Amino acid sequence: MVLLESLKLEMGTSAIDFNLPATDGKNYSLADFSDAKVLVVVFMCNHCPYVQAIWDRLVKLQDQFVDQGVQFVGINSNLNPNYEEETFEKMKEYFDRYNTNFPYLQDASQDVAREYKAQCTPDIYVFNADRKLSYHGRIDDNWQDESAVKKHELSEALEAIVDGGVLEEQYPSMGCSIKWRD
Repeated sequence: MVLLESLKLEMGTSAIDFNLPATDGKNYSLADFSDAKVLVVVFMCNHCPYVQAIWDRLVKLQDQFVDQGVQFVGINSNLNPNYEEETFEKMKEYFDRYNTNFPYLQDASQDVAREYKAQCTPDIYVFNADRKLSYHGRIDDNWQDESAVKKHELSEALEAIVDGGVLEEQYPSMGCSIKWRD
């Protein structure tokens, strides 16, 4: 396992379109989330302990912010034949295991992850209503132990963005490297 941090990206960068299949049998693109006031794109996967540790937190945040127009979407770009947990069928199992309440998409070509400059799982991007990058960082200050969290950065960022602002202080997300095939 290679530990990486997310790249520092320029705030205001536009969201990049995608058209990817999801575990629910549908395909999703940016246009499918046009009604969302805020769009949270999380590059994630099944086997990564960093993702598994926060998956429930992502589900809770989607529940907490859905009435404020926030929509989460997970994208798995780790579909690598060397990792048996990273198949589309396993994605469906993990989706159900965590009672996931947002679409979980498969980026089999890894093109979307490359265009977004995703580095690790999880790699969290938050776009405002104009689909401009407004947050790119970690979920909170303790990925390992939710009960020890003191700063809920993603939650604070969502509150700020819903109100038309930004969270000034942003710390990179960290996790397992994306398993590139080439």
